[in-house]
Amino acid sequence: MGPAVDGERAHLSQPISLMMPPPLPGNLEEIESPLHTMGSIMPSQRTLLRGGTVITMDPRYGTLPSADILIENGLIEKVAPRIEADAEIIDVSGHIVMPGLIDTHRHTWQTQLRSLCADWTLIDYIYAVRLAVSPAYTAEDIHLGNRLGSLDAINAGVTTLLDFSHCTNSPEHADAAITGLRDAGIRAVFGYGFYESSPAAPPHYATHAERLADLSRVAETWFPGRDGLLTLGVSLTEQETIPFETVRAEILAAREHDALMVTHTGSVWGAHTGIAELAAAGLLGPDQVHVHCNALGDDDWRLLAQHGAKVSISPETELNMGMGRPVFGALERFGIKPTLSCDITSFNSGDLFTQMRVGLGFHRWAETEDMNLRGVNPEQVKLSAEAALEWTTTNAADAIGLADRIGMIKAGMNADVIVIGGQSTSQHPQLNPAGTVVFQTGPQDVRHVLINGRFVKRDGALVGVDLPQLLTAADDSATGILQRVEKTGRQLPGTPPQGWQSLPVSIIAPA
Repeated sequence: MGPAVDGERAHLSQPISLMMPPPLPGNLEEIESPLHTMGSIMPSQRTLLRGGTVITMDPRYGTLPSADILIENGLIEKVAPRIEADAEIIDVSGHIVMPGLIDTHRHTWQTQLRSLCADWTLIDYIYAVRLAVSPAYTAEDIHLGNRLGSLDAINAGVTTLLDFSHCTNSPEHADAAITGLRDAGIRAVFGYGFYESSPAAPPHYATHAERLADLSRVAETWFPGRDGLLTLGVSLTEQETIPFETVRAEILAAREHDALMVTHTGSVWGAHTGIAELAAAGLLGPDQVHVHCNALGDDDWRLLAQHGAKVSISPETELNMGMGRPVFGALERFGIKPTLSCDITSFNSGDLFTQMRVGLGFHRWAETEDMNLRGVNPEQVKLSAEAALEWTTTNAADAIGLADRIGMIKAGMNADVIVIGGQSTSQHPQLNPAGTVVFQTGPQDVRHVLINGRFVKRDGALVGVDLPQLLTAADDSATGILQRVEKTGRQLPGTPPQGWQSLPVSIIAPA
């Protein structure tokens, strides 16, 4: 594809690993993508990442102190100590190379609302964002939110989103959300939302059946195949807010279209979880990601585990909104693999490095709190930084049904790859690669991001993006949204006394 280039313009010193990763297996050079042997009738597009410290997330190989990665036509073709190939060569020595991060629950449409609800509780968020702001979003706002939100994610090394799109106020909103993801170039599961954000006003959809029909339209229009960057999902309405037969209809509609499901579960204390009813009706399954789950009891957890359901934790949101302990402990007890999500940038950060730091910090605090209260000092931590990386790579890929395509640096996988390093003080020296990623890295340290083998961030900058124009558009969009809310007479957050009991649909069980 052209002459070799030094992607960083400087050769950085090779990191020293105190973890003493094992030597490269002797047969590593022989493991190649099927593309290598099948050949291709299309012009070859090849990139060679040279000399990085590679966190493969493949348990067979672990972290490689120095390796090359050959990428061809969107796939990882080969991983080896040294590769000679006719390709564009990017020198990543002194950098960490790893799989792109995967966010298993993000309301991407809320990007223009950044930090609007920084000091709100969950009930404030429901009244303000879901009942007042969401109805004020136009389709253009949704497109901008999803595009800018996806670029925000890419900038932070997130290559895949499970987009919980519960501002589907019309067919135009749904289409705009999809095109926003597509235009950003991110890999995503688009979770079509059935949630009604305007219960007190005439909505676009006169009946729930019309929403189900629009899901079919979206599936036929935008998702005729399964090979693109975007795949179809469904964001279920919280089951405690709607009749059970409506819950059933949503789940069956999702399965009719082979769509991954994502839903908020057990996030409201005092509400009926409904897990037992779902299990009894045959509606629980491994095609579901249950989010938050702070208020679940052991019987609920047992059923989720038995049915292979997945779970997403949002550490920043849950701790700051008073939703309860992030459920790492329960997941360990019942053998469910944790995944992480940024949830809402209308509250907190949009990068998974922060979620890993907060999540791992909480996990380590929780496992030692009892000892501390007894006056005992712990002598070791039970969970490593590398284990935390699994939450946002291998575990997450499995949760969204893409474990055969993403989540590892391995021949034959899609080339969703990030390169971390550069001249930041936090990146030198890199003595413990996983520790550097979890505890020292921010979006500014992500040098390169490739999705399906294509650079979407390069040399620290998003590729082909007029960022000043987009940021101005986001400011204007936010102003317009809040002005439309103000015209309705709503004050934000506008939570009435006894807010939970005053919701248009009661979700709190009577005392």
